[in-house]
Amino acid sequence: MNDTRIVLASGNAGKLRELHRILSTLGVALVSQRELGVDDADETGLTFVENALIKARHACEVTGLPAIADDSGIEVDALNGEPGIYSARFAAARGTSFANRDESDEANNALLLECLHGVPPTQRTARFQCVIVSLRHAADPTPLICQGTWEGLILESAEGTNGFGYDPLFFVPSHNCASALLDSDTKNAISHRGQALEQLRRCWPSPL
Repeated sequence: MNDTRIVLASGNAGKLRELHRILSTLGVALVSQRELGVDDADETGLTFVENALIKARHACEVTGLPAIADDSGIEVDALNGEPGIYSARFAAARGTSFANRDESDEANNALLLECLHGVPPTQRTARFQCVIVSLRHAADPTPLICQGTWEGLILESAEGTNGFGYDPLFFVPSHNCASALLDSDTKNAISHRGQALEQLRRCWPSPL
């Protein structure tokens, strides 16, 4: 799969930036599915793995190219693992519509804070999960599946402006700050997506 185009099966600009930055060492030409006219797939799976496979397979089928897809979200223990696979659609699932991704992120964060109102700091444990799937073609029987987990806590108010999604609410104990206060290099080195991508980099067909 080296020295060829790989479709990134995502329309999330924040994810695309992180994937481009980390995967640039693989010697492949990464191209967004939107640049190739691929619509988002219906995420009908019940797990991060299922949804990542659905998105990657859809991109392969439409373009005829290999594809990489990411499915990720945040699991909050006090909410029995919610919002989980519905993280990006947390507020939308309650009937709210949004003009853009920023509005959606703000609504998701506001809803998460509302759901955790009154929950003490010690019980606000959470983790980001990320699954990245690489398919050589739509019928690939042996997809490459990589997974990363990032443990932390949910803050009582947003902090920082870097990153996207739930980053302003996700407290990183090892760095004593919100994820949204970390610079990109630091975040990529320790995040759930960074971990999964490092696995992908190590498992990528040689030579790198």
